[in-house]
Amino acid sequence: MIQKGVVLSMECLGCRIANGIEPNLNIVYENDLVTCVLDIAPFNEGHILILPKKHYLDIEEIDSEIAYAIMDASQKLSRVIKDSFKPDGISICQNGGKFNDLTHYHMHLIPRYEGDGFSWSEPLHPHGAEKHLNQTKEKMLKHSLLR
Repeated sequence: MIQKGVVLSMECLGCRIANGIEPNLNIVYENDLVTCVLDIAPFNEGHILILPKKHYLDIEEIDSEIAYAIMDASQKLSRVIKDSFKPDGISICQNGGKFNDLTHYHMHLIPRYEGDGFSWSEPLHPHGAEKHLNQTKEKMLKHSLLR
C-alpha cells in the first residue's frame, strides 16, 4: 500500500521494501506510515526492520509524526517478540550515514539471548574520548539545536 503523496525512489531498496514492491516480503506489521518486515538475514529469529514508507536516509531528516510511528511500532513489536520468542532482552539499533546499508532509514529490533554473540564492541583504535567528557558536553551544549 503506497501512501498518497509519499516520495519514494524505485532505485532505493528500502523504499521498495517499505512500500511492498519487493517480492517475498515477510511483513509483520504495517500502517499508513511504516512497514515492519522480518530481516532476511536475521541475527536471531524474530529480527525485524521498521521502515518509513517515505524516503529518509538519516534520523535527523524524519519529522515528528514519522518518528512517533517508528517508536510506536517498536513498542508494539517488542511486546510481540517478547511474547513469541521469550528472549532475554531486545536490542534496538539504527545505522546512519555510510553505515546505512539500505540507504533508507530503518530501525532494527533484535531479540537477544544470553551468549548469542551479539556485541557492542570496543573501538579498534582507542581514541581516549572518555578522558574529556566535560569538554565534549560543553561543545555539544553550545550547539544552537540544544538551546
